Amino acid sequence: MADLKERLLPPKPASTTNLRDWPSASGRLQMQKKRGQSLRSWIRIDSSGNSEGIEMDKFTMMRRCDLPARDLRLLDPLFVYPSTILGREKAIVVNLEQIRCIITADEVLLLNSLDSYVLQYVMELQRRLAAPGVDDVWNSDCPANVGQRRGRTNFDSVFQSPSPDYLPFEFRALEVALETACTFLDSQAAELEIEAYPLLDELTSKISTLNLERVRRLKSRLVALTRRVQKVRDEIEQLMDDDGDMAEMYLTEKKQRMEASSLYGDQSLLCLKSADGALSISAPVSPVSSPPEGRKFERSLSIARSRHESIRSSEADDEHIEELEMLLEAYFVLIDSTLSKLTSLKEYIDDTEDFINIQLDNVRNQLIQFELLLTTATFVVAIIGVVAGIFGMNFPISLFDDGGAFKWVLIITGAVGMTIFVALVCLFRYKRLMPL
Repeated sequence: MADLKERLLPPKPASTTNLRDWPSASGRLQMQKKRGQSLRSWIRIDSSGNSEGIEMDKFTMMRRCDLPARDLRLLDPLFVYPSTILGREKAIVVNLEQIRCIITADEVLLLNSLDSYVLQYVMELQRRLAAPGVDDVWNSDCPANVGQRRGRTNFDSVFQSPSPDYLPFEFRALEVALETACTFLDSQAAELEIEAYPLLDELTSKISTLNLERVRRLKSRLVALTRRVQKVRDEIEQLMDDDGDMAEMYLTEKKQRMEASSLYGDQSLLCLKSADGALSISAPVSPVSSPPEGRKFERSLSIARSRHESIRSSEADDEHIEELEMLLEAYFVLIDSTLSKLTSLKEYIDDTEDFINIQLDNVRNQLIQFELLLTTATFVVAIIGVVAGIFGMNFPISLFDDGGAFKWVLIITGAVGMTIFVALVCLFRYKRLMPL
């Protein structure tokens, strides 16, 4: 992986020996930065698996891949955009977590980064492209090979999953991007599960401010990760539900059609040659005269050929849409499994929060009951204090002449107070204010 990093890094600029050229180069660089044409480092991977580091500005990339500026803005690391997969006329724009790339029919332009998952994407794509016999089917345009490809695809769809060797280049690159993104999200979900369950079990056994703060941070990470996984899942589901978007993403077929149409155009020009070698198209034709019979025949032949090609291309689109749909469905199941893990973890956190709230409510109820008992006891003691205060007043009474009378007053007052306390406790239990 270290050799791959050194090979993909952009080359260092050569030292400038002529000092008169330095201001002009600096001025051009400043002008490019002002116009938003700053150079960015890209990793280019061709259909053979060869990779190299290149530098291109934004407008060069737009002209090279025929993309608008808003699509390249999705790949800018300075902006934070959700996961997106866009199918354009000549390219597929992929923004899946760390994988930000442009996939064409011949190459993959990946935004250069030293992230481990980006290097893993490059190595895995090179490994799959370097497999022998991958491009034997898709590099041929003859009808025999097309029929062989269709028959093998139907066999794979019936008896087993479609083989990646018979997918076009852009689908293999898209598959590796989906695999890398889904693996990254699944690994983050697994790490979150490993950290969450012991922490939640510790919180249920010991409720403290530190554990509550750790669970709060854990829940924030869970919500953010769930949002990212949900966005990837929605993007794959949206592609699966739209046949037009899936047909637009088949770049190899569109490239072959353009080459075939240009070939048929050259053949039609050759058929229009006259017997002496001069082109009949250069001869002036009167607007009122009817076209010759040969030209009528060629026009009808071209119309029939175009109808036949449109029917065959629609059948091929349906077939390739099924292949792409099966590919997307496999990773849809994988990302949906990751989302199910996160949903189960969120439900476990919610159950733990409910359990903690129940425990706190129980402690709060016990405190309220203890406070009620203390209030009742204070009321009884206050009654005894009132009786003692009454007898402590300075007024003549015959009871003061008996020396043992005060003892009986305390005994009777205490008995009455205990009777009142027991009666109030029984009343509270009858009213279900206290447990039985």
